[in-house]
Amino acid sequence: MKRLFLLTVISALLLVSAAFAQKAQRITFKRGAKQAIASGTLYSYKGQRVYVIRVRAGQILKTEQVGEGHAITIAVIDPHGEIAADFDASCNNRKQTEETMAGDYKIIVSECSKADAWRGTFRFKVRIE
Repeated sequence: MKRLFLLTVISALLLVSAAFAQKAQRITFKRGAKQAIASGTLYSYKGQRVYVIRVRAGQILKTEQVGEGHAITIAVIDPHGEIAADFDASCNNRKQTEETMAGDYKIIVSECSKADAWRGTFRFKVRIE
């Protein structure tokens, strides 16, 4: 049990540290919209894409993979660099972050580590309420 927890924590830290080294793509909404669709491409099993979205305090940030395709894992990091939504190493392609603080949140997308390796595109929906 401790070993699994330690492995999960180490995986999360590696994911966060690698995300800060990569240039992030900003997600913006059309005027009056509450959601947007973001997309990207992953080229290797250990690859990841980083997105940034500005959130106001007290809003709810939701992310969800859309469309058919390969499984992704989504991690959400708050403006202080802390994991904002539960994180595990499974195909965790849906997140909800409540009680947000004002600032830029990072959304990190990677291949699901429990699925077969793949290369290609993915899409996910971001909603702010």
